[in-house]
Amino acid sequence: MQPSQRATDSFLEARLEMVGAQLQRRGIRQTQVLAVMQRIPRERFVPESARPHAYEDRALGIGYGATISQPYIVALMTELLEVKPSHKVLEIGTGSGYQAAILNELAHEVYSVEIVPELAARARATLRDLGFHKVTVRSGDGYLGWPEQAPFERIIVTAAPPKIPQALVDQLGPGGRLVAPEGDSPNTQQLMILSKDSRGMVKRTASIPVVFVPMVPRSPSSNN
Repeated sequence: MQPSQRATDSFLEARLEMVGAQLQRRGIRQTQVLAVMQRIPRERFVPESARPHAYEDRALGIGYGATISQPYIVALMTELLEVKPSHKVLEIGTGSGYQAAILNELAHEVYSVEIVPELAARARATLRDLGFHKVTVRSGDGYLGWPEQAPFERIIVTAAPPKIPQALVDQLGPGGRLVAPEGDSPNTQQLMILSKDSRGMVKRTASIPVVFVPMVPRSPSSNN
């Protein structure tokens, strides 16, 4: 067996163990989410030095003060989002591109905004190299969303604003669903679910306490 083959087999075993021990045992039930996370090579979305830890039950640094969330949180947020194959999804906080890759497999199209240009470029390249062609990534201010592509059936936010930006709520279409951490400090963050009915009324539901990096704005003129 070639060294590269041994590495591939090792990651596959770790991926299967992650799905069973971290996701299913903790209550993730949506078949599509489990299947996608069993399939996508998470190790390709972390720095090479961190690849041996890619499937551990914890967040990992990816540079520029950003992290890739622990697998359970990724699965939970994806399950709560309830993505369908016809949906247009907005992601705020591309980071490594891992969450976008999962959404690529579940949605019709994905638009992802990342504030750090270097992370946006890296994620774009990784997604392209792995064949995830439904995702469009740009560098910009996540607080502004992506108004040119609105409305969205689903919106997911992977960094914590003190309060979910009204611009994102406005870009959620009727019948839409938004999942985001919210809170002005790690001790107060909650994972929130916002549902918008056919009349545009919004219902807010708290899920679980979480700890995410803060969501920071930048000048709208720097969007590109």
